[in-house]
Amino acid sequence: MASRTVAQFALNRFADWGIKRIYGYPGDGINGFLGAFHEVGDRIAFTQVRHEEIASFAACAHAKFTGEVGVCMATSGPGAIHLLNGLYDAKLDHQPVVAIVGQQARMGLGSNYQQEVDLTSLYKDVASEFVQVCMVPEQMPHLVDRAIRVAKASRTPTCIIVPNDVQEMAYSEPPREHGAVFSSDVAAGRVHIGPDDSQLQRAAEILNAGEKVAILVGQGAKRAAAEVEQVAELLGAGVAKALNGRAVVPDDLPYVTGSIGLLGTKPSYDMMEGCDTFLMVGSSFPYAEFLPEPGSARGVQIDIDQRLVGMRYPMEVNLVGDATETLRALIGRLERKEDRSWRQGIEENVERWWAILDERAHQSADPVNPQRVFHELSKRLPDNCILTTDSGSATNWWARHLRMRKGMDAALSGTLATMCPALPYALAAKFAFPDRPVIASSGDGAMQMIGNAALIDLAHYAKCWSNQQLVVVVLHNNDLNQVTWEQRVMSGDPRLEASQALPDFPYAEYARMLGLHGVRVDRPEDLGAAWDEVLGAGRPALLEVITDPEVPPLPPHIRFEQAKGLASALRAGEPHAGRIIKGSVKGKLAEFVTR
Repeated sequence: MASRTVAQFALNRFADWGIKRIYGYPGDGINGFLGAFHEVGDRIAFTQVRHEEIASFAACAHAKFTGEVGVCMATSGPGAIHLLNGLYDAKLDHQPVVAIVGQQARMGLGSNYQQEVDLTSLYKDVASEFVQVCMVPEQMPHLVDRAIRVAKASRTPTCIIVPNDVQEMAYSEPPREHGAVFSSDVAAGRVHIGPDDSQLQRAAEILNAGEKVAILVGQGAKRAAAEVEQVAELLGAGVAKALNGRAVVPDDLPYVTGSIGLLGTKPSYDMMEGCDTFLMVGSSFPYAEFLPEPGSARGVQIDIDQRLVGMRYPMEVNLVGDATETLRALIGRLERKEDRSWRQGIEENVERWWAILDERAHQSADPVNPQRVFHELSKRLPDNCILTTDSGSATNWWARHLRMRKGMDAALSGTLATMCPALPYALAAKFAFPDRPVIASSGDGAMQMIGNAALIDLAHYAKCWSNQQLVVVVLHNNDLNQVTWEQRVMSGDPRLEASQALPDFPYAEYARMLGLHGVRVDRPEDLGAAWDEVLGAGRPALLEVITDPEVPPLPPHIRFEQAKGLASALRAGEPHAGRIIKGSVKGKLAEFVTR
C-alpha cells in the first residue's frame, strides 16, 4: 500500500475534527488536495462553487448557522485572493473559518514565479490569529490542529498555506527529537468563562434600580433566547435586535422592538432614547447615535470576548462570559418590577409600528412597492425557515417587515456589510440543514455581481437536499439603490446615472434556463399569489419583482443632516425629485395617521 501524501493526511485530519464539507474551486496550486479527495471518500466532501468568494461566504455561513468551523479551499495566487472578501466577512462577524490555500513549489518561491503571491503577508490581517506555511510533512498535524483550535477559540478565520510540492510528498510523523512538535486532534471541552459573584451582584443592583430598562441582543445571544426572554420579563424591559441577532427572540413577542440602527425600527429608536438602564448582550453594534446618550443610562454588557466589552457605550459593569450561563447566573439576583408602565408603553409602540409598516407596504408605487414584497412574504414564512439577505436597499425591508417566529434563523453580512452573501449563505444553509426551507433576498446589483453565478450552484446541488424548498427573491429596479440613497442623503448629491444604473436582465427567465421555477411580477396585486407559487414549487425557485427605486428607505429618526443632504440633492437637479418627495411624505405620513 502506497504511503499517504501530506494532502491525504490533512484531509483525514480535518475529518477527524468533524469537518464534513470543504467549499472551494479547483486550480493546479491545490492539485495534491484535489487528488487526495479520492482517498478520503465519504469522510469529507469537496463542494465546487462558481467562484472562490462564494466558497468563503459559504464557509462563513456554515459557521453562523451551525456554530461549527467552516472550511474553504482555493488555489495559489488569484484563487487565494478571491477568498478574502468572505473571510473578512467571517473576521468582522467573529466566525470560525479555516482557509486552505495552495502555493507554488518551495524551490521557486522568491523568483517572481507565475502566480507567486506573498500569501503570508496577504493573509496576515484577515487571519491575524493564525496563518502558517507548511514547509515539511511533519508540520501538518499541528498546523491543522492549531488552525481549528484557534479559529474556534478566537472566533476568527485562520489559514494554512501549503506549497504544491509539499502536498504530494509522502507524509511522515514528527521524529522524537529536539524541534519536533506533537499535536492532538482531540477537541477541548467547553470552557466555562463567567464573571465572579461581585460583578454579578453589581450588575443586578444596576438592573434592579432601573425603571426603564432597554435590552439589545446580538448574534452572541443566539443560544440564550429563553434567558433573554426571562430577563426581559423580570425587568419589564423591551428587546431590540442587532441585524445578526434577528433570530435571538421572535418578533411576535409584544415587547420585541425589532432591528436597531439605520435599518431599524422607530420603537427601537424610541426605547433607546427613553431608557434609564441599558443591557447589551452578545452584540458589538457600532452606531453610537442609536444607543442611549452617554450618561443618560446606566450600562451593563455581557460578551464572551473581553476585548469587545466597554467599547460601544460607557458601561458600569462588563460581564465576560457565555451569554446563556451569565444570564442564568444573573437571573437569580434580579427582582421582578411591579411597575409595568414602561413595558406597556413599549408594547403600544410596537403594535403601532406594525400597523405603520402595513400602511407603508400598501402605498402606491411605480410599479411595485418593495416594502410590500416583504410584507406579503412575512405572513407566509414557513415554520423553521432560514432567511438570508444581501447588503443593499433590500436589507431595509428584510430587517423591518419580516416578522420572525420561534424556530426561524437568519443571517447577513453584519459588520462588513458586503454585497453578495445572500445566495452563498443560502447554499450553506441548505447543506447544513437540508430539511429546512431557505429564503434568500437580493437586489439586482448583487445578482449581477455574483448572485447569478451562485444561482447555478443552487440549481446544481438541489438534488442533494431532502427538502428542495428554497426561494430567491430579487428586487429588480435597475439601480444600485442603497448607494443611490446614500449619495442623496449623506452627500447631498443627485443620483449619478453613470455609476448607479444597471443593465436590464431577465432574472426569472434565467432561473428557468437553469431548471429552476421562475416567476416575474410587475403588479402589486399579483404578489401574494406569486409568493404562494414559489414557496409551493417543490424545487428551488426565483421570484423577480419589478420594484420602484424611489421608495425611500426611511430611517427610524430623520436627523437634520440627513434632511439637509436630501434637500441639497433635490435642489441640485435630482431627476426623480417629485417621486422622492411624494414617497417620503407618504412614508412619514403613515406614522401620524396610523393609530
